[in-house]
Amino acid sequence: MTEKIIKTKEEWKEILTPEEYSVCREKGTEPPFTGKYNASNTPGIYTCSCCGEKLFTSEAKFASSCGWPSFNKTLPGAVVEHPDYTHGMIRTEVTCARCDAHLGHVFNDGPAPTGLRYCINSVSIALVEKD
Repeated sequence: MTEKIIKTKEEWKEILTPEEYSVCREKGTEPPFTGKYNASNTPGIYTCSCCGEKLFTSEAKFASSCGWPSFNKTLPGAVVEHPDYTHGMIRTEVTCARCDAHLGHVFNDGPAPTGLRYCINSVSIALVEKD
């Protein structure tokens, strides 16, 4: 991971779209099946839409039918997991290790070999396509 990025709310609002700000900085969620990467099979690296940190490879992406892009593993050190007790649920939130952007949640119902499903908002990631 590169150097930690810390910005004020105002600085983030200047560089992010309203939807990016809502999801990434206020822990919102995009509606299911609406994100541009939900059904994408394009090869490449998925980065944080806030800071550009590399988070997931397209090889780790799988079709989960949950309505959001799903990955079975992250790049080493790319994300941080936090307990999330909001909305009357017990979940594990996933944030960018570099800028603390809310990405989504991780669940223990993914495919082998990890058994994990990183359920990620499309608006919180950007695909850098392979050449």
